[in-house]
Amino acid sequence: MKQSLKTCKKIVIKIGSSLLSPARTGVDAHLIEGIAGQIARLLKQGREVVIVSSGAISCGMNILAIESRPRDLARLQAAAAIGQNELMDLYRDAFKKRSVKCAQVLLTWDDFSDRKRYLNAKNTLNTLLKLGSVPVVNENDTVSTEEIKFGDNDRLSALVAGLIKADLLLILSDVDGLLDKEKKLIRAVCSINAEVKSLALPTDKKTCVGGMITKLEAAKISIDSGTPCVIANGRSKDVVISIADDPAFCGTLFAPSKSYLTGRKHWIAFGTRPKASVSVDEGAKRALLNNKSLLTVGVKGAKGNFDCGDIISVTDTHGVEFARGRAGISGQQLEKTYAKRSDRELIHRDNIVIL
Repeated sequence: MKQSLKTCKKIVIKIGSSLLSPARTGVDAHLIEGIAGQIARLLKQGREVVIVSSGAISCGMNILAIESRPRDLARLQAAAAIGQNELMDLYRDAFKKRSVKCAQVLLTWDDFSDRKRYLNAKNTLNTLLKLGSVPVVNENDTVSTEEIKFGDNDRLSALVAGLIKADLLLILSDVDGLLDKEKKLIRAVCSINAEVKSLALPTDKKTCVGGMITKLEAAKISIDSGTPCVIANGRSKDVVISIADDPAFCGTLFAPSKSYLTGRKHWIAFGTRPKASVSVDEGAKRALLNNKSLLTVGVKGAKGNFDCGDIISVTDTHGVEFARGRAGISGQQLEKTYAKRSDRELIHRDNIVIL
């Protein structure tokens, strides 16, 4: 763990759609006012805060008088385009009253997949923090399709936390945290295993996607980078202030892994989507698990096209992904090794992460 759980300096706060728009009647400006007030108090204490905010689509849905989340991509993007402007106005006004500057930062998965863009985003966010402003981050829904189709901003918030090496990821929702089978709050989780994942239920909200499943996925990414994560009810009084001072104060605390991934390996594991996948035999799998490089002789097959330097997924004989790595050769070069019956290094051991 990077530091004591108490008095975190650099904090990423994710605010979900279910919290911002519970009644599907636009975004709750009063809630934003309350959170902005708490963040302003943290800034006066010398803390640094990044907001990852959902709500653009639900805000646009309200303006367009759309009751249920559209299924077609064009209408989703239209709602996001209209709602994003309205959402930022609410944040700007709330922070302006407290003499705090905020900045809009729109990201796509490509900003994480490309290493240069990844580092550029990192520098931009850290510079904004040094200037005393509050970056308000959102997925660029008007041009991005992956988030709209498959996920929520939970994963984005965890990636941002890893990007800036945050001391705490705080996911605010309309629930008190992770509940057990008796619907009682679980105060602390040391490992996100199959039993913990079984407690997650998908959302049935009409304006958002995700639910506890995506929050657990985000918590996993966060703790694997050494950053503690808390899932808490955003409507609890002074929840941001209280958890910033003591993450164990309320909600569910996910403790960081003792052997967390460093920045570069965390990026390989979570910061980018694999361009392709290769399946390996049992001998190659054992070698990888023993910190060896992946040689082409152990590859049984490949799916998708990839170039040298791309991140690829590694699966076992049952098709289960167990590792990711940065390819040292291209997919075409891999095919040539089959024809020539030669052996080459596909992924160097320093560029492999066991999941």
